[in-house]
Amino acid sequence: MPASPSTARAINDRLALRLLQQEGPLAAWQLKQLTGLSRPTVADLVERLTAAGLITVVGESGEQRRGPNAKVYGIVAGLAHLAALDVRTEGVSVVVADLVGGVLAEASVPIGDDTDTGPAVEQAVALVERVAKEAEAMGVVPPGEGVRAWGRLHTVGIGAPGLIDPATGELRDTGGLPVWHRRLVAALQERLPETRVIVENETNLAALAEQRDGAARDRDTFVLLWLGHGTGAAVVLDGTLRRGASGGTGEIGFLPVPGTGRLPSATDCAGGFHSLAGGAAIVQLAGAQGLVADAHAHEPYAAALVRAAVASPGTPAHARFLDALAERLAIGAASVVAVLDPGCVVLGGEVGRAGGDVLAARVEERLARMSPLPVQVRASVLGGEAVLRGALLTAREGAQEELFGGSAG
Repeated sequence: MPASPSTARAINDRLALRLLQQEGPLAAWQLKQLTGLSRPTVADLVERLTAAGLITVVGESGEQRRGPNAKVYGIVAGLAHLAALDVRTEGVSVVVADLVGGVLAEASVPIGDDTDTGPAVEQAVALVERVAKEAEAMGVVPPGEGVRAWGRLHTVGIGAPGLIDPATGELRDTGGLPVWHRRLVAALQERLPETRVIVENETNLAALAEQRDGAARDRDTFVLLWLGHGTGAAVVLDGTLRRGASGGTGEIGFLPVPGTGRLPSATDCAGGFHSLAGGAAIVQLAGAQGLVADAHAHEPYAAALVRAAVASPGTPAHARFLDALAERLAIGAASVVAVLDPGCVVLGGEVGRAGGDVLAARVEERLARMSPLPVQVRASVLGGEAVLRGALLTAREGAQEELFGGSAG
């Protein structure tokens, strides 16, 4: 049966909003070309979405056009605010952005290992509230008729280490991680009852960011190998992030590998791939070659060491270190490649970005000798920033889906 007029309007509105989300601001004639709708239909939906406060004129096209056709429309950025959190064992970073991803305010706070759970949670929640207020002060326009929830913190996306229960979306208790990580989610929901809170594994968020804006923009299938203080992996197959039956896809730190002298246990990844490629292991490997580097705030010392080696890879000690590190990374990557055949492995995290093409090429060369399956190895474009970027993308998509779900029809 043909759609009713109201259903057809809602479908057309959602199509136009989706294009504005994906492509950015567009003129009415561009919407006509991209949607295939008639000029009167596009004019009606533009008027309808503008009256509902969902889109607005943001400029004029560069084409030689006059009148209504010159107007360029975009999603109303101030309709809602979004927050992204990168929760690490040593602290929290927060970014608050508008509905189209424009950053309004950001900050971070260190949380020491000796901080009790209650104070740690309070520090993190207070940081979110403070940054959200700073974003509000950037200039909130009073809402017009039909505009809903203008400028409020609509959705929070959280990236955290550990397992996310696929049934509940909650961070599961995981040995070795601070208790305040799990308590933080409940505390945010309590202090911000009107705000939607979404939690995702940090490595999964990094993969989403690399796929959208980074090293895997042209790949529907790839594996991101996270290299920072710890290790992890994210699996994207046919454009879809795979989490597994229990949310544990990518817990590569527990992968049994040769060269560690022991096996990991259910509660301790020591003896697994983490013991070869975690931050502490990389520092020890560099120390064996006499490498030192200037430490940088907010990144593992291992990344600084890798960056120093990559800066002059022809130095014998640096070359030996990079070769040994590539051998270790190839061991873990080869297991993933043998099972999934992803065709592409991205070396992510701070260490992956620091290694750049120099380290990626070494890993790719060793994988070619270890596996019959062709695979490209690429360096992260985003590094440690990928978690925040992925959390913001997730919050943005969730908020836009809810705000635009009913559109204006």
